[in-house]
Amino acid sequence: MSNSLFSKEMQDQLKELKGQLSKGRDTVSPDGDNAKPTEPVSLLTQKQVKKTVKQMDSEHIDDDKVLFMQAMHGVNQLEDKNLRSPANAAKAKKPDAATLSKRAAAQGSEASDLGAGLSDMQALLNPVAGEAYLSYKNPTLQNKIFTQLKQGKLRWYDAVDIHGCTIEEARVAITQLLSQAKQNNETSVKIVHGKGSEAILKTCVNGWLRQLPEVLAFCSAPPKDGGNGAVLVLLKKTKTDTE
Repeated sequence: MSNSLFSKEMQDQLKELKGQLSKGRDTVSPDGDNAKPTEPVSLLTQKQVKKTVKQMDSEHIDDDKVLFMQAMHGVNQLEDKNLRSPANAAKAKKPDAATLSKRAAAQGSEASDLGAGLSDMQALLNPVAGEAYLSYKNPTLQNKIFTQLKQGKLRWYDAVDIHGCTIEEARVAITQLLSQAKQNNETSVKIVHGKGSEAILKTCVNGWLRQLPEVLAFCSAPPKDGGNGAVLVLLKKTKTDTE
């Protein structure tokens, strides 16, 4: 009597089934497109996984992660075309002093006229310290608005950093910034002059702005906007034809 619990016929059927499973099921199914994939799945071997782990040089790869790596072998991430690539995104950037100087040279006229009457000597005769707080207010400006400017509550629209500029470059950059603000009907800008041991640029900014009739007020910026290394400038509003 045979020790097997299965008949010879059943044993033959099991062998045949085992052979089919080892080869993978046929890729063509009578169920059509709704049928599940029948190709055998190719998994990473333990040797391949160990090689990958060694390349990653990580102590945090446990058995679960190894199994996950095996299961995800051959899977490629789909490209999401709805995302905008950061590399192609335009980067908004405030114009620097060199850019404004070149722009002034190209445009000429108004910016040049604005800076033509500025006296460097008058500015330099009244030096200010690097840590000094700058403050100026035209008598016609309301105290309430000046207080808002000092508190940083008035939005500034554009800015320029004149660090490292010569006096001439700084003057051209500032007058171009103010001319640009006037053309765009902007009433507040920021000038970053820095402090420095001699504070020459800060002294010039303090003197120049006091000479310009377009300037209603200016003061050293709040800490969040540069502190005593920058000034917020309030300009007269440009009159339109409807006003």
